[in-house]
Parts: sequence; C-alpha cells; structure tokens
Amino acid sequence: MTKANTSRRTFLARVLGALGLTAVAHPAAAAVPTPSATKGPFYPTPAMRRTDVDNDLIKIIGQVHKAGGDVMMLNGSVLNADGAPLADHRVEIWQCDMNGKYMHSGDRQSLEFDAAFQGFGHDITGPDGRYQFRTIKPVTHPGRTPHIHVKVFNGTEELLTTQFYIDGHPANGRDRIFGRLSDAEAAAVSMVFERVDGVEQTTVDITV
Repeated sequence: MTKANTSRRTFLARVLGALGLTAVAHPAAAAVPTPSATKGPFYPTPAMRRTDVDNDLIKIIGQVHKAGGDVMMLNGSVLNADGAPLADHRVEIWQCDMNGKYMHSGDRQSLEFDAAFQGFGHDITGPDGRYQFRTIKPVTHPGRTPHIHVKVFNGTEELLTTQFYIDGHPANGRDRIFGRLSDAEAAAVSMVFERVDGVEQTTVDITV
C-alpha cells in the first residue's frame, strides 16, 4: 500500500472513530452470498481515472475544492462463504457525480463532470477484512435508481462485480437490475443509512 493510501486510511479511521463507529463486522450468520450484477458501460479504464484513486472520493489530492453532493461513509467487511474475513483484497467502487454524470467518455449527457469528484476509488482490506470509503450518496442516472458499482479482487483475480442500492428508495421498484434480486439478495446489497454527527454512514458486508 502506498504512503498516500496508508495516510488516507489513517485519516478515515480517525473520522470513523470521531463518529463513534466500530470496526466490528456483522455476524457471519446474517451474511448471504453477495449477488453479482453487471458492471455497466461506465467502468473507467485506467487511462480515464484520476491519478488519485484512493478510498476518499470527495477530495482529490492537490485540489482545494471538495466534491459536491451529500457526503457518506461506506464501510464493510469482505468475507468468505464461512464468514471469515479476507485480508489483502482490493475493493473498487465507481459512481456518477452529484449531477448523475459518470467520469467516462461513453456518458454522452450534456453535463460537465464534477472536477472535484474522484469518481473511482479503491481500498485494500486489512487483517479483519474491513474496507471503507468516503464518497457521496448516489443519485439517479437516466434509467437507473441510485447505486454504487463495486468490484472485489484477490490479487489480479476478479471475484465479484455487484452494485449497492439505497434501501427503500422509490426508484428501486422501477429499476430493471434491482428488480431481478430476491428479497434476501436485495437486503444484502442495500445501504441502510444512519446519521451520526451530521454524516451519513452505512455498512455493507461483501460475501464472496
């Protein structure tokens, strides 16, 4: 892990500590295999990504401004089928900005992408399997309910591609991808938010 990523992880750990959040994973008994989902057309290639691709998507190193949108903390653990934590796994996320625009040349909307938003980031799980991101609460994109795209890798092997959704969002019922999920699968990839000291936070464990 680079020095920048280590320092950003330390910063986020302090933020979580200030919010009174713990790093205890959800009980394994509650885990369901995380359902896979299409990666969609806007997965940013390495050439499209910012030089800063850490786990803080609202602040790009070297820029003064922070991304627009509602800040949220996304936390969780990567687990195996037995509920054991998986260390040294890479978790990637990508999503549209506060205006519903992706950092991808294929998004033809006549909108300017938020230059202060990272759009894509990654984290590496620790010995406890934990990952964490500071990003913005997802918004609708034409034809889609709000969601965050997620990939999990073990080294170079891709283990899972999925999407996280806002629990109870009214657009979920009209979304063709969310609509394919069973109730248990939907619960496994739904983000339930709690506001702590003014910051939205959610925990979603990933079982691969």
